[in-house]
Amino acid sequence: MAKTYRAAIIGAGSARQGGQYWGMGHGHAQGYVDHPRVELVAIADIQPENARFLAEKLGVPETFDSHRRMLKAVQPDLVSVCTYPATHCAIVTDCAKAGVKAIHSEKPMAPTWAEAQRMVAVCEAQGVQLTFNHQRRFLEPFRVARELAHDGTIGELRRLEATCPNLMDWGTHWFDMLCFLNNETDIEWVIGQIDGRGGHPVFGLPHEGQGLSHFRFANGVRGLLVTGHDAAIGADLRLIGTEGTLEIHNPAPHVRVLTSARKGWKMIKTQEGLHGMEAVSRAIADLVACLGTRREPELAARRALRSTELIFATYESSRRRRRIDLPLKTKDSAFLTLLESGEWAAK
Repeated sequence: MAKTYRAAIIGAGSARQGGQYWGMGHGHAQGYVDHPRVELVAIADIQPENARFLAEKLGVPETFDSHRRMLKAVQPDLVSVCTYPATHCAIVTDCAKAGVKAIHSEKPMAPTWAEAQRMVAVCEAQGVQLTFNHQRRFLEPFRVARELAHDGTIGELRRLEATCPNLMDWGTHWFDMLCFLNNETDIEWVIGQIDGRGGHPVFGLPHEGQGLSHFRFANGVRGLLVTGHDAAIGADLRLIGTEGTLEIHNPAPHVRVLTSARKGWKMIKTQEGLHGMEAVSRAIADLVACLGTRREPELAARRALRSTELIFATYESSRRRRRIDLPLKTKDSAFLTLLESGEWAAK
């Protein structure tokens, strides 16, 4: 009989009047509830009413206002960390040292490169499976796009482009997605620029007003991410090959292809969009399936670390005014350091 795992949520998300809610903790919790081999046994949140709201909604037996007390009392096998990024490193470390088998954390990884690396190192030392929720890898439009990028439809892939509001909170998704679309190829260097003016905090972290990150994969493919206001490139993501172009859009139709073989764009039908909590449930199903096996989860920390390195390398390139060859050697966030020193303006 397949093993059943005990799961817990740290960071419930906010409860709102009328039974509405917001927060990724709800999506993670539903993913555990829906899984036949998982029992969701506890929810911890520093706002007790938020934990109680989610627990009552899903029939979870215990709530806590401290994740440490929860870890000691419940001793869960699986934990989702759905708190602000500045808390991730400490909470993930606590979970790993408490004997949790698998930790599934929200993104972005952490405010600094050192903290991101530390989480991975601690979990590796403790034998803990660590994943980060770049859940869009599980959605149909992106899976279809990756297949078309490598089956000859657009020839040989040469360039990947994307646009989003910022490098850290949303950009972590698109950096991860560009790596996914290029079959997890390593990255050699990054050159970028950011402007701190016009940015605003997201989940407690400052973000740039505008940003630009250009990088080279080891297979010669180039990547480009443009962020902030006036960042539109005509698509959410664009894949350029030697024989054509593929674009990913929101709203539908989400995938379209233009090639030399026909006139005009060909719309590729997909049943799913670019967003959806079903992707979180699939991520949880995947990480549960990997427990006790040698298979690496799709959202493995190793992959999250690569996309996170792109964020901090872009910041570092802007600070040094030159290309940054990887691996990244500095440990801070150049953006946060220079904001705190007053060298970069946030307004």
